[in-house]
Formats: sequence, C-alpha cells, structure tokens
Amino acid sequence: MTLANGREYLAIPGPSVMPDRVLQAMHRAAPNIYEGALADMVDAMVPDLKAVARTRHHVAIYICNGHGAWEAALTNVLSRGDKVLALCTGRFTHGWADVAEKLGADVARLDFGTQGTVDAEAFAEALAADNAHQIKAVLVAHVDTATSIRNDIKALRDILDKAGHPALLCVDCIASLACDPFEMDAWGADLMVAASQKGLMTPPGLGFVFFNDRADAAHATAGMVSLYWDWTPRSRPDFFYQYFGGTAPTHHLFGLREALNMIGEEGLENVWERHRRLSGAVWAAVAAWGQGGPLRFNVEDPALRSQAVTALSIGRENGTRLRKWLIENTGVTLGIGLGMYARDDPEGNGYFRIGHMGHLNTHMVLGALGSIEAGMIALEIDHGRGALEAAARACA
Repeated sequence: MTLANGREYLAIPGPSVMPDRVLQAMHRAAPNIYEGALADMVDAMVPDLKAVARTRHHVAIYICNGHGAWEAALTNVLSRGDKVLALCTGRFTHGWADVAEKLGADVARLDFGTQGTVDAEAFAEALAADNAHQIKAVLVAHVDTATSIRNDIKALRDILDKAGHPALLCVDCIASLACDPFEMDAWGADLMVAASQKGLMTPPGLGFVFFNDRADAAHATAGMVSLYWDWTPRSRPDFFYQYFGGTAPTHHLFGLREALNMIGEEGLENVWERHRRLSGAVWAAVAAWGQGGPLRFNVEDPALRSQAVTALSIGRENGTRLRKWLIENTGVTLGIGLGMYARDDPEGNGYFRIGHMGHLNTHMVLGALGSIEAGMIALEIDHGRGALEAAARACA
C-alpha cells in the first residue's frame, strides 16, 4: 500500500503540468496540413504568441526543444568567427554558449557562478574593452532554470546603450515566459528564445525565436543560416507549409492554441500575479523550514529569484532521499539539483528544485508543500515549524 496512488503532481521546472483543456484539444484526428482550419488557426495564433512575449515584431516557430531554439537563434544572426559574449548565471547560458562554440563562434564567457546575477560593472568593463565592437551578440538567461536566478534584462540593455555598443541582446526566456514578467520590446531585447513546455503549458516539442528588426538586419549577413533554421520563411510565410519548414506539428499546435486561450482569458498580468503569489507561498514555507534545519535557498534575495522555480539545498544526501520518498509515498515529483553540487557533494545529492510554473493553483502548491513536510518528518530531516501556516497566509 502507498499513499502515492492517485493523480501524480509533477512539481518539476518543466515539463510543467498539462491542463486538461490542452490535452483535450490535442485528442483529435489528424487535420489537413496544407490549407483550411489548421492554417487559419496558426495565422490567428501568431499575434497571440507575440502578445505573450510583449513584442510587435517577429516570431519563428520550430519543431524542437529549447536547445534547438538556441541553435536556431544563433544561426540566423552569426557567421563563423563572430565574437559572442555569454553572461553566465548558473547552467543554461553556458549551454547556449557551448552551442555557439560548436557552430564556430568565438565565445567569451563572464561566469557569475550559481548564486548571483550578472555583475553590471563587469559587463560594462567587457563592453568598454571591445573598442572595435567585435562582439556581435550578448547571450543571457532571463531565468536560469537550474539555479532560479533571474536577471534584470532592462538593466543590461541600459548598459549596452550607455556604452553605445551595437551587439544584439539575446535572451533565453525558456523558463520564464508566461511566469515572470518579461517585456521584450520595452526592455530592449533584440532576440528571445522560448519553448512550449513550461509557462506555455504545452508538451515539449515547440521552440520559438522572437526577434526585432535589428536582429533581422543581422540575419541579412549571417553566414550560418541554413535552409531548415532560416527564420525568414517561418516568420513571413508565403504559404502555410513554410511556417514549419515542412510538415506542421499539428497536435502541438492544437495544444498551444488552447494554452494561449487560457492565458488570454486569465490575462497575462494576472498570470504573472498568480505566479508571484504562489511562489511567495513556496518561499514562505522554505524560510520557515530553514529556521530549524539545513534547508537553504540557492538565491537568498527574493528580488533575484524567479517566480517559476525555486532551487534549494538541504544537506548532503537529503535532497535525493527526499525526492525519492515523495515519489514513492505522495505522488509528488520534485526537480533534481541540476548542475548544483558542492565540494563535499559532487553528485549533487543535497539539492532539489520546486517547479511552480504554468498550470498551477493554491491547492497544488499547498499540497506539494504539505507533502514535502511529511517527507522531512518521515526521513527525520530537521526543519523549522510553521511552514504550512506561513504558506497559507501568503495565499490568503
């Protein structure tokens, strides 16, 4: 007998919980992929997708995960040998930089570790040292999924503008889109990548590259552009087939259409506020638990944390033990401590992450927190009291 029997809750930072409405929208026969209802649906969906990114410019849709979106973005604006500056806060900008290097770019990295945001002074110094303006693109994650660090994109644009530097500001919003506030045009991002499986509440498999006219101008001279990744026909198709470089990902599109309907019905600002309140409940519980035990935030300052994911340490071995106990006894799955480790914990067993993104509400969050507390009690992991009451107050 196990109390885990019943509906499971995937509290990892993506793939996020798929709403029943999205799943039901996908549960249908294959459509005509050349003309008719599907083509009309996608034409009408593109403006709604741009609205979530808060841009009036362009978007290209790819059949890929976020790593594919990274490559798509880079190939459309760079040539081999171009200099790229990666602002690494955690794990995932390193991953994007790795892709750039494999494609033949000359990549320099500013590594700010796993607990801090981009250092404005270090970034400004790097730009000032580039007198010849050889840096063509700056890569940064709005939110690093592994560490929960959230960077100030508008501040980075201000630094670029103050330096008079023409480099493209390229932003990874895979974890943050439709979870944390993001204003592509108002904050001055030239290019942004996202994916379907987190705040957009759709199964993994769709990648998106949003880009403005400055990025599109760089595309005109980019030497890495390939037939498949080329964003021109995808963003300005002459006929439906060009949207996807071939056969459309039909059922993902049905799901995405319904997810965008849900976001539109709730209102994007309300979606952001819901994530703010529910992440606050998680943080209130963690703060209380940490008063009497080893549980610690990876990012101490809540102003620098994402509303989509919380990365935590809980002492060597406890993270893995707790995650496994929850799966086996409560039906709640937490995220692994991806890329997180300490000198005395090389396997990262003392870390875990709580995903709170996309389709979630109060009872889901409070239920997950109650399950975590049950796990700490069962495993005799020291923790402070009053966490669930603090979380409940944050939701009240």
